[in-house]
Amino acid sequence: MRPISPRYLLQFAEPAGYLDFARFGPPSHAVLDATARLLEKATHAGPSTVDELMREETRAKAAAARLCGSDIDHIVLQPHTSLGLLQAAFNAPGGTVLVSAAEFPANTYPWARAEQAGRLSMRRLPGGYVTADLVAEALTDDVSMVSVSAVDYRTGYRADLAALREVVGDRLLVVDAIQGFGVIEAPWEVADILVTGGQKWLRSGWGTGFAMLSDRALERMDPVLSGWTGARDPGLFDETIHPADTTAAAWSISNLSPVTSGAFAAALELVEEAGVASIAEHVAARVEMLEDVLLTYGAHIVSARERRAGILAFTLPGHAPEQIGAAMNAAGMAATVRPEHVRLSPHASTSLDVGDRLREVLVSLTQPHRPASTPHPVVAGSVTHDLLASMVPTVHGLAAMLGPGNEVLLHDLSRLPDSIVAIAGDLTNRTVGGPMTDLLLGLIRRGTTQDLINYRTNGPDGRPIRSSTLFLRDADGAAVGCLCVNSVVPEAVASDVPERDESFPPDVDSLQRFLVDGAIAKVGVPTVQMKKHHKAAVVRELDEAGFFLIRDSVDHVAGRLDVTRYTIYNYLSEIRG
Repeated sequence: MRPISPRYLLQFAEPAGYLDFARFGPPSHAVLDATARLLEKATHAGPSTVDELMREETRAKAAAARLCGSDIDHIVLQPHTSLGLLQAAFNAPGGTVLVSAAEFPANTYPWARAEQAGRLSMRRLPGGYVTADLVAEALTDDVSMVSVSAVDYRTGYRADLAALREVVGDRLLVVDAIQGFGVIEAPWEVADILVTGGQKWLRSGWGTGFAMLSDRALERMDPVLSGWTGARDPGLFDETIHPADTTAAAWSISNLSPVTSGAFAAALELVEEAGVASIAEHVAARVEMLEDVLLTYGAHIVSARERRAGILAFTLPGHAPEQIGAAMNAAGMAATVRPEHVRLSPHASTSLDVGDRLREVLVSLTQPHRPASTPHPVVAGSVTHDLLASMVPTVHGLAAMLGPGNEVLLHDLSRLPDSIVAIAGDLTNRTVGGPMTDLLLGLIRRGTTQDLINYRTNGPDGRPIRSSTLFLRDADGAAVGCLCVNSVVPEAVASDVPERDESFPPDVDSLQRFLVDGAIAKVGVPTVQMKKHHKAAVVRELDEAGFFLIRDSVDHVAGRLDVTRYTIYNYLSEIRG
């Protein structure tokens, strides 16, 4: 494996367990420093400040051109991939575009909207890998463009751009490069329209990106989505609408933030310094290491294993993706959890020690420890961490010390949602194997594991309850469980005690019904009258509440909203991005 610049690695400070670069890449110190420096410069603006700041655009375009084998006349900065794809669709020469049904929505909506506007026709390729053979079979005389992702966001499959270029021939080839640019080696120059955002693998933050246009694209495109900065002689204000520029600048709508441009330039130059080949090899090594760990514990790799990039998706038999995600979250690991799988995406800066952390998570799921038997009737079942096993006797002893009107319970966060592994007292009428409250489930979904001390809520019978929740952590500081204490208090409880809405469902079915009812009520439209956006809003509310950490939750809400489970998956994919 090629060495990588130590200066490059020292630029990053993401947590050791961060494995979610396919969703967002924490920016480098170089990006942060460039942003601060340019903002400071803008703060003390003088006669030449704006002109000096605007030069950052040229610097970013030059770096982008070098990385994709082009020049600045063929590069235009964009705030995100979506705008570049939208312009590709609306500036298109007409005809039919081929695009995979399995593409990320950013690469389907633009074409659908352009078809809606009468600009072109869209034909969907069947889901799955976009290969040269698949495209060749679908090509007809009316096809003028083919749009493909360089790396599939679900599977990590790396498209063979050179082979696609060969079968596409003289038609336009559009490439969404956001899941691969800067971390895989690819012949980017074969694309007629190459678009990418910088917030993922390029690690330049939101609002950064660019498009590269070939001569073929510049000749055939009709830049209707073009602003005053995309015209010839944009600085000439003569009350005339000027024609679009003959370079990629024609796709410019307005001046982007020079601060953002400077930050983007810093990120691109950092990639150049390290070398794409070195970055790619270090990413591949980490993917292989994580794969070895997963296979050791019986996981199924559902992402591409040939022609793959930095994405590794897996399932674990007997464990829902939401449960795996919760266990990873409790161990301080970040990943993308989808209804069908868990997606890991490491970067070159990812510590190799993350494999040990993943191994511990898988051990806790597949080889749970059994607590020693105890005479106390408060325990039934097993816990998955020695710390929690040692806490089980404490539950009964603490409840006995507090006396009547109190309840103590222990949650195992790796057993979501039916996480109660020990309970003493019947204040909330729950038992071992029951679920956590909606309040706690929502906290876990958002990754919030801060103790909640002395807050007021109401029990199932309406009585006011004073509650505290203490998160229990392993030696590395990762939350593995929580100890909860509930106590009946008089109605005249002190007014300075904060109040929180919380329900105490006796079983998982009750928790599901409660959460769905609440989400529907919040949207405020009866299910029989709901449109697509209403149903998507319900799913968003449920996702934020941690509803999809519950097994079979997708089927449950699909039935309530009268849609298929695949529709729910689509809503979740759009929401989680």
